[in-house]
Formats: sequence, C-alpha cells, structure tokens
Amino acid sequence: MLTDRFKLNASGTNLRTEVLAGITTFATMAYIIFVQPVVLAAAGMDQGAVFTTTCVVTAIATILMALLANYPVAVAPAMGHNFFFAYVVVLTMKVPWQTALGAIFLSGLIFVVTSSFGLRERIVNAVPESLKSAIAAGIGLLITLIGLEWAGLVRLDPNTFVTLGRLESKPVMVALIGLLTTIVLMARKVGGSILIGIIVAALVGIPLGIVKAPAGIIGLPPSIAPTALKLDIAGAIKQGLFAIIFIFFFLDLFDTVGSLIGISKQAGLMKDGKLPRVGRALFADAVGTVCSSLAGNTTMVSYIESTAGVAAGGRTGVTALVTAGLFVAALFFSPLVSAISGGFPVHETIQIGGAQAAHSFVLYPVTSPALIVVGSLMMRSVKEIAWEDFSEGLPAFLTIVLMPLTFSITDGMAIGFISYSLLKLVTGRGRDVHWLIYVFAALFLIRYSVPSLRG
Repeated sequence: MLTDRFKLNASGTNLRTEVLAGITTFATMAYIIFVQPVVLAAAGMDQGAVFTTTCVVTAIATILMALLANYPVAVAPAMGHNFFFAYVVVLTMKVPWQTALGAIFLSGLIFVVTSSFGLRERIVNAVPESLKSAIAAGIGLLITLIGLEWAGLVRLDPNTFVTLGRLESKPVMVALIGLLTTIVLMARKVGGSILIGIIVAALVGIPLGIVKAPAGIIGLPPSIAPTALKLDIAGAIKQGLFAIIFIFFFLDLFDTVGSLIGISKQAGLMKDGKLPRVGRALFADAVGTVCSSLAGNTTMVSYIESTAGVAAGGRTGVTALVTAGLFVAALFFSPLVSAISGGFPVHETIQIGGAQAAHSFVLYPVTSPALIVVGSLMMRSVKEIAWEDFSEGLPAFLTIVLMPLTFSITDGMAIGFISYSLLKLVTGRGRDVHWLIYVFAALFLIRYSVPSLRG
C-alpha cells in the first residue's frame, strides 16, 4: 500500500530505506524538542505545554507534507523565528505572547490565501539573492550570540557591553563539553550530532549539579491548556502589528522556499530547474503555521535538517511519515526533556561606575551548543553574496551585522532593504531593483520616522 501510494519504486527507493531515512531526519532535528520550550518559556509561556505542542504540530505539519507533496521533508517550529517571537516581539517590544501568537496566525493565514495567485513566488523573485543570503546569515549570528550567552561563554559587561565569560565555571564547562562533542561528531559526519551533544552535556551536568537528574524517563505529555487557543488575533490587529505580521510571513516564506530548494537539489527532485508540487509543499507549511499558532507555538518551516534523511536515501513522503511518528513517540518522554532543558540560575555582582550591583540571570548550558552550531550552519549562505559588487555587498553586510548587534531581525532587514535601494539608485542601477523592494524600503523608512511604529 505505501509502496503504491508514495510511488517508492518510481522514486528509486524502498520501504526499509525510507524508514531509516525518517529515523535519521528525526535524530538530526530532535534538538528542537529541547530548545523550543526554553526559548518560549523566556516569553512567559508554559514550558510543558510548549514541549507538547512542539511535538504535536511538528507531526501534523510533517504528515501534511508527506500526504500533499510526497516529499521527504519534515516541518517544525523555525529556529530564528522563535527567537524573534520571544526576544524581540515579546520581551523587547512588550507585546503579550498571546497577541504575538495572533500575529503568527494572521501571517500563516496570509500564507495560505496567497497560494492561490502566486504572490509568494513574486516576493521571492523580487528580493535579491544577496539580501536573501544575508538574512539567513544574520539570523544565524543572532542565534549564535544567544547560544553563547546561554552557555555563559559571553556575559554582560557594563563598560564594553559584552565580554568573555568565566571559563572555569561549571555551567561553561558543561556547555563546552557539549559543544566539543557536537562539532567533533559533525566533523566526522555522524548522524544526530546535535542531539548526541545535548545528551552528553546533560550527563556531564548531573554530577556537577548543573542538571537535575530526571525523576523518570517516560510519562504522560504535559497539558496544552496553558497555551492552546490563547492567541489574541483582535489584539494583534488593534495594536497595529502589521510590520510584525509581515516579518513573520516574510521569514516563513524565505526559510521554507530556501529549505525546499536545498533539499530537492540534494534529492534530485528538481525538474528543469523547477520543483514539482511546490505549491502543495508551501501549503502544508502554511497550514502548519496556522495550526501551530492555535496550539500555542511559533512559525513552522520546512527543516533543512531533512537533508540528513535525503542523504540516507529518503526520496518520498514515507520518510516524513516516519519522522512524524517519532515526534509523536517523543511526547511520552517529557520528564527527560524537562530535566535536560531546565535552566541554571546564576547570581553575581558586577561593577557599574565604581559601585557594585547584583546581577541575576539563567544559563542553559545543555541546549546552548545546539544554538551555536545551528547558527554556524546558517552562516553558509554568505558565499552566495556578490561581495565584489559594493551595492550588493554593503547592504548584505549591514543586514548580517545589525541583526545580532541590535538584537533584532527586523532592524537588520530594514537597513538592508533601505541601503540596497539607495545604493542602486545613486549608482544609476535603480531599474535593476524590483518595485516591491522600493515599497518595502519606503515602509521601513516610515517605520523609523514615526516613533510609535518602531516598537
């Protein structure tokens, strides 16, 4: 039945290969189960509920991808989008997480609606390759910065803003061991390296008192009641979060399209430079985002980690079905996940202007290596930037560096669009720029000109 339904023979694969590929994909991306609850907990959301919804919405969206597009692609909460949601929209802009979820719902709804007249493809084609690549790299640097902070490798300094952390401290030692394990395994091309690194760091952290030993391994999933259907759609509209809605839509669009292109190239799914059934794949992603916001989670995208399963031979939706099934099984390991993803509180005294001040914060040494490594992988896109062309290179550079330095994906994108439009105009190449880029640049300029729109 599966062989005929998913055309295994025509795709040059078999059931055994597809199952192994699905397991490989799960092992490679399972770190999101540990990281997502920690990230959204920073925004005030219930950590247990986020764990459950992460597993559930990942399974639902991945099953949709399998059934609608027959691709070996997993769909899960996006790294980068979750930090934008928690640290920029909620913590910096002071938007309640319920209202921010309403913005995600609306962005997902737009994603679904625009599938009928090709607007998504037009936007993708309008944005220059240099800025697409720069956005991915900038998000990677932002994620890396947060990972370094969570590890304790980078800490607050009142004079220089940031400085090297205390390398002799136990949390930093645990993070370094986890990071070293991960990068060594990745260098040797071991599947599931990130997940293994998390487990090793947790095991090292238990005897050092950094990680509490789990009370158990298997248990019933935590309730999703604290987050399910708590989104505030009306609040997102009343507060005028249209720029935020656009950013969520924009990031979702480019992340998914970029991942699909990368995965399909490796799997040999491209036909004459085009990806068959791409509309169905994008639709599965869009519906996943809508379902995610309803359950109480962030934007869903096609995971580039699916390339691990493709490398293992996955070619059809059966690979995705196996991955989805494993995320469902992961629901019953919540006690273990809760122990591993827990934070370690730190209390210290810092010097500010000659006076001492108490400073408290929380480190996540077990999950921080995953962020650092994922950030490094996202930096690969810089090779696609035409650095020799100043009008391409400078906007890309500003986009990349301003995301981590301003702690804002929005500001990095805004300065990139504005500077790109300006440089093309002053160099007499304004006609090379799609009119949508000028529209985006103008909207961003208005945002900076009106204080109430800056957030």
